[in-house]
Amino acid sequence: MIVVNGLYNGRRSIIIHLGKQSRQCKQEMHLQANFGATFVSLPTKTPNPHALLLRLRFSSLSNRTSHHINFSSSSSSSSSQCFSILRAAISKTDLLLGKSAHAHMITCGRNPDRFLTNNLINMYAKCRSVASARHLFDRTIDRDLVTWNSILAAYAHSTDPQIDNAQEGFGIFRLLRGSGVLTSRLTLAPVLKLCLLSGYVWASEAVHGYTIKIGLDLDVFVSGALVNIYAKFRRIMEARALFDGMPDRDVVLWNVMLKAYVEMGLYKEALFLFSAFHHSGLHPDEISVRVLNGINNVSSDEGNSLIEQVKACATKLSLNHEDSEVFFWNKTLSEYLQAGENWTAVECFINMIRAKVECDTVTFLVILSAIADANNLELGQQVHGVAVKLGVDSAVSVANSLINMYSKAGSICFARKVFNSMKELDLISWNSMISSCAQRSLEEESVKLYIDLLRDGLRPDQFTIASVLRACSSLKEGLYLCKQVHVHAAKTGIITDSFVYTALIDVYCRSGNMEDAEFLFENKGEIDFASWNAMMFGYVMNNESQKALELFSLIHETGEKADPITLATAAKACCCLVGLEQGKQIHAYAIKTRFDIDLCVSSGILDMYIKCGDMESAHVVFTQIPVPDDIAWTTMISGCVENGDEDRALSMYHQMRLSGVQPDEYTFATLVKATSCLTALEQGRQVHANVIKSDYTVDPFVGTSLIDMYAKCGNIGDAYLLFQRMNIRNIALWNAMLVGLAQHGNAKEALNLFETMESNGIEPDKVTFIGVLSACSHSGLISEAYKYFDSMRKNYGIKPEIEHYSCLVDVLGRAGHVQEAEKLIVSMPFEASASMYRALLGACRIQGNTDTGKRVAEQLLALEPSDSAAYVLLSNIYAAANQWDGVTDARKTMERKKVKKDPGFSWIDVKNRVHLFVVNDRDHPQTDLIYDKVEDVIKRIREEGYVPDTDFMLLDVEEEEKERALYYHSEKLAIAYGLISTPPSSTIRVIKNLRVCGDCHSAIKYISKVYQREIVLRDANRFHRFRDGICTCGDYW
Repeated sequence: MIVVNGLYNGRRSIIIHLGKQSRQCKQEMHLQANFGATFVSLPTKTPNPHALLLRLRFSSLSNRTSHHINFSSSSSSSSSQCFSILRAAISKTDLLLGKSAHAHMITCGRNPDRFLTNNLINMYAKCRSVASARHLFDRTIDRDLVTWNSILAAYAHSTDPQIDNAQEGFGIFRLLRGSGVLTSRLTLAPVLKLCLLSGYVWASEAVHGYTIKIGLDLDVFVSGALVNIYAKFRRIMEARALFDGMPDRDVVLWNVMLKAYVEMGLYKEALFLFSAFHHSGLHPDEISVRVLNGINNVSSDEGNSLIEQVKACATKLSLNHEDSEVFFWNKTLSEYLQAGENWTAVECFINMIRAKVECDTVTFLVILSAIADANNLELGQQVHGVAVKLGVDSAVSVANSLINMYSKAGSICFARKVFNSMKELDLISWNSMISSCAQRSLEEESVKLYIDLLRDGLRPDQFTIASVLRACSSLKEGLYLCKQVHVHAAKTGIITDSFVYTALIDVYCRSGNMEDAEFLFENKGEIDFASWNAMMFGYVMNNESQKALELFSLIHETGEKADPITLATAAKACCCLVGLEQGKQIHAYAIKTRFDIDLCVSSGILDMYIKCGDMESAHVVFTQIPVPDDIAWTTMISGCVENGDEDRALSMYHQMRLSGVQPDEYTFATLVKATSCLTALEQGRQVHANVIKSDYTVDPFVGTSLIDMYAKCGNIGDAYLLFQRMNIRNIALWNAMLVGLAQHGNAKEALNLFETMESNGIEPDKVTFIGVLSACSHSGLISEAYKYFDSMRKNYGIKPEIEHYSCLVDVLGRAGHVQEAEKLIVSMPFEASASMYRALLGACRIQGNTDTGKRVAEQLLALEPSDSAAYVLLSNIYAAANQWDGVTDARKTMERKKVKKDPGFSWIDVKNRVHLFVVNDRDHPQTDLIYDKVEDVIKRIREEGYVPDTDFMLLDVEEEEKERALYYHSEKLAIAYGLISTPPSSTIRVIKNLRVCGDCHSAIKYISKVYQREIVLRDANRFHRFRDGICTCGDYW
């Protein structure tokens, strides 16, 4: 006895019995008692559905008056009765009955669950009310694959002339692809039917490409439907290529191919195909003979011989009216499979074994396809065991089906075992393994199999080439391998296949070899959308977006109608060029062609508006997306952050959660960045909690963002704790931690971390050295800075960029080596940047170097004439030297040039509310308490030894007036509010948009000592952590 622990409707166990069988009823009782299996027997007489509906209404009325309702049981009974009514409405095509059942659910105040909702959509579709089905679908939030399949099937079978069924169905399919729900062959069946009904060849090609992408290109029913479509569109070459590449071919498919040849007048090809059919192990049927009956005259003797073979087959069929028993079982299995009832097919297979029917290869081809679609590895292994016991596993077609089943179940090792055990391998066997390895990121194995195939003397087809090219594109030596495959494809003539040609263009683009990609594209005889899209995407990928738009214009000029992928790529090109006007034209074209409802297109247009800074248009596009997926939500949230609206980003995140869409790692990384920009530690912690709940804590991308957030919010301790807990540490993670330590002035720890990173074999990059040099800058480590700067080129081959020179200038300037810093600026191989001059000007202020300061200020203002910081720093230099005329001149120049000084402000986050202060601020609701606290603070720290430093006042007034002005700087007001509104043991965290002045820095040191509070202040340059009268910057900032 072989036990199969499969699932059926979430709870059923299945047992396959081989050998002698006891009576069926005893078996069922045994299964029900021991394994909880459920056997459903249809009643011999179905109750009247209208009577059942009346009974249901009556029971609901009685339930309303009862004070003691067993909700679960009544709910279950009600669902069962509603389901029975809906099934009856479907079988009788009784729309009124179905609507009555739906109305009953609503009036009872009981929302239908997902199971009943799916059946309601199915009922409306079968009763030819597609509009009602769509209305219910749009209102359904909790959608599973059955929901999507039901509405797609509704459009595929609709005959309503007032509805553009193809366009509506394609629109639903695009939404499905963006929803994150995995598609199956049942999804593709109605989509392919819509392709056939619409007559759109490009749509069929697009769906074909999608099947290859998701690994369903070798599925017998998907490929069979595509063969039928290509045959109906008279694309006989594509149809035959697909037919030859299919691992499993049934009688119906052979007949479709035969009919295609006959209808196109290719009689000789049809007869040769019939001969191959006859020798394939399958038996031609009456339809096969009927298709070929119209062929009477063929010019060659070989053709006439084949006609005689057809006649002989017809004679044999006429003498054998009674088909074998296995034929009927196989036909039933196939019908269940085509209807998507995989588990019913499994039950049918079990009953077939119980009935001691001798299963043949066709039986196993069908049942293995059902199990592959159900993605049940354990059940597949059990059926494999049955095939071994019956001795049919050695058949090449069955072995190929086993490889396909194991591959879809994610068990490449079992697929490889079957492959290795096969005595005879055909091309389908090789293709299945090569494709499976490529899809499971086993690129090297895929290429090795391709080489073995060539050594075996087999000739690869277009599927082989396309799969191996996909594998090559991910390998280091991929470009070399791709060129070898390219040469082989050219020699064998396979290069003429559109899939191979497009795959070659794509792989050359991905490797940056645009010259070869352009050569292939320009020399392609018949240009299709797949190759156009591949070429456009290649241009965008390689920073040649203008060429991509030119190619898009060329498509438009030819009169061809662009597809959604083309439009999405064109929108991406506009993003890279920040071309708002061009992007608006793409948007208008998408609306005109009705592709704006496509999730891929709308997401691309949304991203375009965001990159161009037009957030209002982006918001309009977003609100028009019927069902935004996680990508659309993340794009919108990221756009808000990129355009400086972090509060709106967090608000949209809450809307996203309410809509039922689950965030992914990119969403969380963007949210963490938003809290970093706001320096909102508590909100950052809430996002971190959601990250933990969603099990994304191990993701290095999210981990890097969290470390950066904690560092920027002033909590370097939690940042380092999180860093230590990360098991996977990539270079970005190390850099985030190193830069965080540098910003906090922990130079020793930052440099130790760099040494640890090197000892662990992690090779630093240019960002790493920015962090290292920043650490040296904040601690005045000149010799160390030069050592690391020199090691960039010598030890790691990294060419120093302007950011590294800026850090070195900052190191020298802060240490008082102003002249040396100026010489470095002159000698470096770049034009000096404004930030470099700004750093040097700040150093001149610290050192009191008036002459150099004037000269540097002139150079800075030549680069940025409206830079208010330059005038302020120059004023500080004049004021420190008591040159008040210079201060006055600087201010007059600012007024004349209409340069406004950036106002200084500080803010503090208390209980998730941000409180912002400016100098002498009296707008806060608790102003009186805050000012009283400031007076108390000044009194107590004066007693401790604080003396106001009036050198930082640029006003030529009395000393006492200068001191009073210093008391009410924005950072002092924020700290005073923190002292009165936070617990005594908590850390006070304040952020200032400008550099903290020397007086405030001195005062805060005293405040931390007197009040025994840890105070973290983040200014424009760095973090200052004050504790017990000491700052981590060592008074060096």
